[in-house]
Amino acid sequence: MPIHWTHDLDTGIDVIDHQHRRIVDFVNDLEAAQIMGDKARIKSVVDDCVDYTISHFAFEESLQKEAGYPYWKPHKKVHELFARKVGEFQQRMELGDDVAEELHNMLARWLVNHIKHDDADYVSSVKATLAPEPEKPPVEEKKPGWFKRLFG
Repeated sequence: MPIHWTHDLDTGIDVIDHQHRRIVDFVNDLEAAQIMGDKARIKSVVDDCVDYTISHFAFEESLQKEAGYPYWKPHKKVHELFARKVGEFQQRMELGDDVAEELHNMLARWLVNHIKHDDADYVSSVKATLAPEPEKPPVEEKKPGWFKRLFG
């Protein structure tokens, strides 16, 4: 069953939400390739998804570290464990195992759970870092005082 993006998956950080939606697209593409039985497409989608997701993880971790999020190291560990698990699926696929349905189910469950729980925890820290600096009130141009006008 495809993943449908819902507002409860939004983090409120546009760049992260865009990346998460792209990963959802990969997961849905995997399901479509699996339904069609297109093994070459399945491999291509999985490889592209893994590459994109690893880049996303690195970006997300850098935001967390920069924001001073205190749990960025454990979050990184969760990403590493996930990457290892997906790597095992890739190895099985290379050996000829039909892992598409099992992989799709794992990706769909993990992604939604990770966004709603793990990612939701760092949002306030990162948003505070990304927030634009408050605007300073305009400085009024002072008219020169009588002394400066007289002797200036």
